[in-house]
Amino acid sequence: MIYYRPVETMNHILKVESITAPLPIDLSRPLEIEVGCGKGRFLTARAAANPDCDFLGIERMLERVRLFDGKCRRGRIDNARVLRLEALYTFHYLLPDHHARRVYVFFPDPWPKKKHHSHRLFGPLFRAALWKRLEIGGKIEFATDHREYFEEVCEGFSTDTRFRRVDPMPRPKEVWTEFETMFREQGLPIYSAAWEALEADDAPLAPLTIPPELEPREGLYRRDFGGIV
Repeated sequence: MIYYRPVETMNHILKVESITAPLPIDLSRPLEIEVGCGKGRFLTARAAANPDCDFLGIERMLERVRLFDGKCRRGRIDNARVLRLEALYTFHYLLPDHHARRVYVFFPDPWPKKKHHSHRLFGPLFRAALWKRLEIGGKIEFATDHREYFEEVCEGFSTDTRFRRVDPMPRPKEVWTEFETMFREQGLPIYSAAWEALEADDAPLAPLTIPPELEPREGLYRRDFGGIV
């Protein structure tokens, strides 16, 4: 059994006591999720503009998690939280079925070397978990500066009958992520797409098999090792 040991108390950081228990999501309110939320520029702007909705950011880097928390504190944003955990595991095990109305994945690591392509987020396992967590009619918004990765993601969705491609949302400059701002300032092309979740067979997700290098690490207490990893 693996447990999370809380390291700090921060109002906007979700503390996960056990990675076998669902996250404390308020099912009476809509939910939007950003994978790789960084310092929170996009998601905190969405949260401030939509107080009737809850927002969850997923981010692995501790410093970015702290900066996200700081943005929420300074902006008095009470409807946004951030979770420091891997996205695939979170979607597969910790989120409620068919509740999220939108999921955002902006500028994920493209793992450009062919030998690293297996580390890319988008694939059959993530699409299955993504559909399971989106409400029917909910949308996944995706953007990247990496054309080959963009084409690969689009091809994967094109053969998945649980999704239908739709127009991506407009993203004005004031809510660009830090990466999008940097890429646009460099004059790089940005590729965007969105898909809508459709009615489909709602079968249970098969258990994940996670290689050791992708297991959650930060702040974990593992009994078999007798301490923090």
